[in-house]
Amino acid sequence: MASKEVKKEEGADAAPPKKSKKLLIIIVGVVVVTLALGAGVGYLMGHKKPAGDGAHGEEASAESKHEEKSGEPKKPPVFVALEPFTVNLQADASSGEQFLQAVVSLRVADEKKGEELKAYMPQIRHEILGLAGAKKAAEITTPEGREALAEDIKDTVNEVLGYEPPKRSKRKKKDEGPDEDAPVMAVFFTQFIVQ
Repeated sequence: MASKEVKKEEGADAAPPKKSKKLLIIIVGVVVVTLALGAGVGYLMGHKKPAGDGAHGEEASAESKHEEKSGEPKKPPVFVALEPFTVNLQADASSGEQFLQAVVSLRVADEKKGEELKAYMPQIRHEILGLAGAKKAAEITTPEGREALAEDIKDTVNEVLGYEPPKRSKRKKKDEGPDEDAPVMAVFFTQFIVQ
């Protein structure tokens, strides 16, 4: 009887190692598959082209082409914030007197251009106030109107800095790239209230 008990105990000890080996193989297999999937996803995400439409996607691709050619890492954008301004808009017969209160940030090519721009700030503010004051509320309350105003501000500021605005029919087409030579690359409204 003692030998039967010993055999049962030996048999009981022999069974768990087989299960633990199977469990270990399964865990290792799951880890390997997970790592392979992670590496595949990482590879695909790293080689994915930036998605975008219009000027933003093309601007990003133009910047990445510039990086590839120069071998330089991408530099963070440089913004120059203008002080908030309030201007009376052209009066409409139906709505009466209205005004625009806006905060504008200008994206410039580099820090040097940003410092140059600050030296012209009184003239730049004067030109923007004149430009915005000549608009009616109905012209600038639509997304297209705000975009047109931003383009006009960009052209005006570049002109103050001595750069000739690009010749275009009415508006710059979306498929055209950014103006390479101009110091002000884009205009962003961080606050835009028409009352």
